[in-house]
Amino acid sequence: MEKTFDIILQSNQERKQKAKLIAEKIRDAKGYSWIGLYDVTEKDIHLISYAGRSEPTFTSFPNDKGLNGRANLEKRTVIVNDIDRDEDYLLTFSDTQSEIVVPVFGTDGKTVKGTIDVESEQANAFGTEDATFLEECATSIQSLWNN
Repeated sequence: MEKTFDIILQSNQERKQKAKLIAEKIRDAKGYSWIGLYDVTEKDIHLISYAGRSEPTFTSFPNDKGLNGRANLEKRTVIVNDIDRDEDYLLTFSDTQSEIVVPVFGTDGKTVKGTIDVESEQANAFGTEDATFLEECATSIQSLWNN
């Protein structure tokens, strides 16, 4: 995957198109139903691009809200396998049951610059294998946020 990401990241395409292609590659690699790539700023989290389904209900929200906000504040991967039991979940799709959000760190290794957000219609859809895979992806695509 890393070589594929490098080819996309080094292309002359616009950032949003690069993000779309990367989201599609990650989605296809594991058969995820939906994946979004987000920017994390000092105040907000904004959708850059996504693959699967349609655009989510919220494309921008405060950087301390939702599971993306938790991943940002706690600077760690967040897995919620039953979104009905989690008070931080922000509605993305009415049939989402599970979500995993992985932070993408800046060059300092401490500042969260973006997130990879994956959603599933099935409960208990994500585990450590997904976390490891997506964390490796986050490292490989870091330059999408650091250029």
